[in-house]
Amino acid sequence: MPHSQTSAHRDSLTGVRIARGASPWLLPTVATAALSLVRARKSKRAAAIAVPTTALAAGMLWFFRDPEREIAQGRVISPADGVVQSIMPWKDGRTRVAIFMSPLNVHVNRAPLAGTVTSVEHVPGGFVPAFNKESENNERVVWHFDTELGDIEMVQIAGAVARRIVPYIPQGTKVEQGDRIGLIRFGSRVDIYLPEGVEVAVEVGQATTAGVTRIDRD
Repeated sequence: MPHSQTSAHRDSLTGVRIARGASPWLLPTVATAALSLVRARKSKRAAAIAVPTTALAAGMLWFFRDPEREIAQGRVISPADGVVQSIMPWKDGRTRVAIFMSPLNVHVNRAPLAGTVTSVEHVPGGFVPAFNKESENNERVVWHFDTELGDIEMVQIAGAVARRIVPYIPQGTKVEQGDRIGLIRFGSRVDIYLPEGVEVAVEVGQATTAGVTRIDRD
């Protein structure tokens, strides 16, 4: 079944596909870099300023890239690019897989299964580094999906730098596995809770790719 593109953002700068929700950070940076490059032709001082502003703009383009993916086959696929930070059994029988996203990762998150979004809840909180244990109390967005495996919970957690989570779709939306569902700006963390009886296929320290890495095992 083809994957929905309703949550995709097709606007681009310099031919690079950019994530929805990046504009407030990206546009001023690119505009400043462009202006400094124009002025650099007339002033050595402006030329010196153009170097860091252009480098910053290039970095922003890299941070907010949103590449196309060939969605993998499997019951549960990774919702985030990053590294598996922890795998923890939960009291209710579920298993939490926490994926840490560094500033170098793609920040667009994807639906781990096909289904219907039954809840999108914003929970206020702090902004400590996402790799810190105290990040359990950070600002976050809690997702619930009604899927063939039942209710699947996914949590986007803000970090020390990533102070804004941008959901792309509302409650009631039907998604295909691998659809884009939201953005966390810069480094952060995504947790997914596997139902009781579903065996984890990844291990701590393993790199994951959203829409590509399978999280569960047959």
